[in-house]
Amino acid sequence: MNLLLSDDYLLQDYPENITNTIRSGHTTCLRFNRKGDYLASGRVDGTVVVWDLETMGVARKLRGHRAAIASLSWSRCGQYLLSACQGWRAVLWDLADGTRYREVRFRAGIYTADIHPWNHHQFVASIFDQGACLVDVRNPIDVKHTLPSAPKRTNTDADAATKEKQAKEDAKQMTTATIYTATGDHIIAGTNKGKLNVIDVNTHEIIWSEKICGSVITTLKLTASGKDLLVNSQDRIIRTLHVPNLSAEDLDPDTLQIPLEHKFQDVVNRLSWNHVTFSATGEYVAASTFNNHELYIWERNHGSLVRMLEGPKEEQGVIEWHPHRALLAACGMETGRIYIWSVTSPQKWSALAPDFMEVEENVEYIEREDEFDIHPQEEINKRRLEEEDEDIDILTLDPSKGFDDDMQGAEFRMPVLFNLGESDSEEEFVAVEKGTVRRRSMGDAQEGEAESEEKKKSANGKPARGRKR
Repeated sequence: MNLLLSDDYLLQDYPENITNTIRSGHTTCLRFNRKGDYLASGRVDGTVVVWDLETMGVARKLRGHRAAIASLSWSRCGQYLLSACQGWRAVLWDLADGTRYREVRFRAGIYTADIHPWNHHQFVASIFDQGACLVDVRNPIDVKHTLPSAPKRTNTDADAATKEKQAKEDAKQMTTATIYTATGDHIIAGTNKGKLNVIDVNTHEIIWSEKICGSVITTLKLTASGKDLLVNSQDRIIRTLHVPNLSAEDLDPDTLQIPLEHKFQDVVNRLSWNHVTFSATGEYVAASTFNNHELYIWERNHGSLVRMLEGPKEEQGVIEWHPHRALLAACGMETGRIYIWSVTSPQKWSALAPDFMEVEENVEYIEREDEFDIHPQEEINKRRLEEEDEDIDILTLDPSKGFDDDMQGAEFRMPVLFNLGESDSEEEFVAVEKGTVRRRSMGDAQEGEAESEEKKKSANGKPARGRKR
């Protein structure tokens, strides 16, 4: 508590500046794990890269897709990662050894895929031009259940003409976004016609439906508590809604209500939003803009805009907020780089020495009597030998920093890779000569520029040579 009161920068709940930039290929989507110590990123070439946020290095690379990654989802324990691509395939990875735990194929590309919050053997996926699919991989053969997209109708006693009209409208309904509730008993699905459906996982039936907008719903996000829902649609309006306890025993679907809380939009510029996310505590809403390089952050209590993050002059795609810190990650649409915004902490000189004091003006320093005494060399050698005799434990891992979970498998930690080719991005290294590589510097040309330069030299009859260092 005293640390929070003394450090003002820790009290800020939203990021303000870019503090890091990382890259491995062209990134298309991002997802933090529940503890917040790893960041998974999907690339255009189908590779999934897991970043260690403590070192900002690549912890693991997963290769199994042949198309761009469209969605990522972590299991609660952090050992399993679900990736879905536009090539009609979803892969459940076991990060203990980096192998494919299960691979599931569909008949079309995938919009989103969300793993069950308590059971990593089950996930839900929204499919192109089809209904959502509930998949169970507990058995050797995959079990798929197609979920309905048509909204729940209350007027069952309507005439034949009305029913025929409703049937034509229902045939055009397609699920474009799905997400599990906090308990995993229900699925919230958004359609291309602006409908919001609540589906029971056990019965596979829609228990509640309501039209919240008139266009395609692209993104659904829930807070950690599952009480607030964030909806992004193509009508350029971001909505937050209150979600009641859907697992209550006395729940009546006929009287169920999911009230609207706020609408966030840019009334002046009429901007569209690429992706949206909640903050760690749910107090803020962040969004990346279409055909614009700024990120917007709103405060939910009053619905006001509190910050516009400016960084690279390129459009940002998927954005993700760290589950426990004021840290925001976004991937650039043009370069595919991952930009990280966080709170810039001031330098604390008192951390360099326990007795260091910061003063506003020069004061006379009074040294202690034995502060600069010269000790005999024999005494110094004796102290050094005593320190060398102490046993140092280099095998026991420190407790994980971040969220502590009490469920089984929460103590999982990803094994450390010692292979340079697997633990670093191949784009960060440049071949100098056969068997020799060096790390790429900021002034080096990118791959396309290097290839064009090499072709020009070859056309002039001069061989291309590697730069000497």
